[in-house]
Amino acid sequence: QVQLVESGGGLVQPGGSLRLSCAASGLTFSRYAMNWHRQPPGKGRELVAAITRAGDSSIYADSVKGRFTISRDNADNTVYLQMNNLKPEDTAVYFCQAANGQDNYWGQGTQVTVSS
Repeated sequence: QVQLVESGGGLVQPGGSLRLSCAASGLTFSRYAMNWHRQPPGKGRELVAAITRAGDSSIYADSVKGRFTISRDNADNTVYLQMNNLKPEDTAVYFCQAANGQDNYWGQGTQVTVSS
């Protein structure tokens, strides 16, 4: 059974930082590209960042470029999202996704709230 478990969310002040983690089990982690998505209150889900299977390439939404960094540890079956200089508009539920073109798995999400 595939499981993706996000952690690291919480309440942070504007300008602060958080590091999200997504621990994967039940799949061959290194065979999956990993993505972080978010869903702000009352809005649709959007792709925030993506990283290749080997971790050698990544892409970011324009709204987070220069502030967020995606990384992965294939030995530990974990993908991370380092979020710096957080803004109130980053408030959302953050989800990780594992995808390989055939299979597609999602975590349950972790809440990030940026507020003073």
